[in-house]
Amino acid sequence: MATQTPPLRSRGALDRFFQITERGSTVAREVRGGLATFFTMAYIVVLNPLIIGTQQDGTGSFLGGGSAPDLAAVAAATALVAGVMTILMGVLANYPLALATGLGLNAFVAFSVAALPDMTWADAMGLVVIEGLIILVLVLTGFREAVFHAVPAQLKTAISVGIGLFITIVGLVDAGFVRAGSGTPLTLGIGGFLAGWPTLVFVAGLLLTVVLMARGVRGAILAGIVVATVLAVVVEAVARLGPRLGADGEVRDPRAWGLNVPALPDTWIARPDFSLLGQFDLLGSFSRIGAVSVVLLVFTLLLADFFDTMGTMVAIGKEGDLLDAEGNPPRMRRILVVDSIAAAAGGASGVSSNTSYIESATGVGEGARTGLASVVTGIAFLLATFLAPVVSIVPYEAATPALVVVGFLMMTQVKGIDWDDFEIALPAFLTIVLMPFTYSISAGIGAGFVSYVVLKVVRGKARAVHPILWVTAALFVVYFAIDPLREAVGA
Repeated sequence: MATQTPPLRSRGALDRFFQITERGSTVAREVRGGLATFFTMAYIVVLNPLIIGTQQDGTGSFLGGGSAPDLAAVAAATALVAGVMTILMGVLANYPLALATGLGLNAFVAFSVAALPDMTWADAMGLVVIEGLIILVLVLTGFREAVFHAVPAQLKTAISVGIGLFITIVGLVDAGFVRAGSGTPLTLGIGGFLAGWPTLVFVAGLLLTVVLMARGVRGAILAGIVVATVLAVVVEAVARLGPRLGADGEVRDPRAWGLNVPALPDTWIARPDFSLLGQFDLLGSFSRIGAVSVVLLVFTLLLADFFDTMGTMVAIGKEGDLLDAEGNPPRMRRILVVDSIAAAAGGASGVSSNTSYIESATGVGEGARTGLASVVTGIAFLLATFLAPVVSIVPYEAATPALVVVGFLMMTQVKGIDWDDFEIALPAFLTIVLMPFTYSISAGIGAGFVSYVVLKVVRGKARAVHPILWVTAALFVVYFAIDPLREAVGA
């Protein structure tokens, strides 16, 4: 017998605002989902400072203008922007999507932008702000939304499946379960064998989560993270493993912890340092590296950010059964507006472009269906500005089992692709496999778009291709050839 939606008067204001009952969820599920999402992406508070906070700009200065890294300030600003923008996503777009500094984008800013001769961190962050503002204009004019509508539904499904495989390999690699091999690109553990207590923690967390899910236990993913973290703390207290990497960034002990060392902190609360906020120069890069170089760098940032978010948005909606018949999420323009603002806000706050996180699928897998989950995740990030020592307790090895499980759930969508239709099957295949194999969502989407257009043309069906797909495919060709083009123009 179908469950009837309670009358509006009998539902609380929170339920009505977030449409919790209408989407088949409960407040408890949203809270669990929000916390699960936070724990699977809280690593960014620690990892972002290690990526952008330890690199010198073109003048020899570290982020913030000092002569030495200030990781505490980067961590505080990272958590602050993630918290504010994720809450905004929940309240404005009512979508279970969390945002934080984009991995890959931050590395590009650190190593390919800020490190250019004479460039400063403020100049680099100014380019990030410009990129965010351009994307916002594209959203407000309807172009970004039009691109999304122009993508065939089965390609959208392929994007979701590809992201599932992508986060699976991210989880396996971050946990050390899969590593670079001496004679192969990847291998099992160390030299083809599982070794080290952290790997045991990962396996135990994964098995526990799978067992709990198989038995229909609510909160299985979050419970797996918490129990694995407790196990990790016990293991570290007994074995004293320490971090895998030394202070110089070299491998100290391959059997040790990947990032966070799961030890109880000496202090649980730390006063946040928000000194990075506002440290950007919007136009300074033009005089330092020239207009041509600025355009190419902004274009690279823009294209990666543009399509990463589109893929993430689809994957989350598909997993949560939130998409309409055309594969579009509710309040799509609001989602894209918040994401665009987040990109600019990240640059203006000195922590690089903020973007939507596929780890949000963990919360959806836990039952989240509304923006209330995002609000919970955002509040957790705001608390993390004061509770950074607590966030650092959760190691990769305890959080990443959730990514593997969610990757499986997203992989099940592959049955929605018509594998007998070569014109859609090959682009879908390239989209799916290139995301994990290149470690890039944008690369997979680009390969799918370009191959789809090419196949339609060679089969005499060019008129069936939406005009916007022609444009985006051409842009991706430029994106893939950006380095040769940069050399050709002397940038």
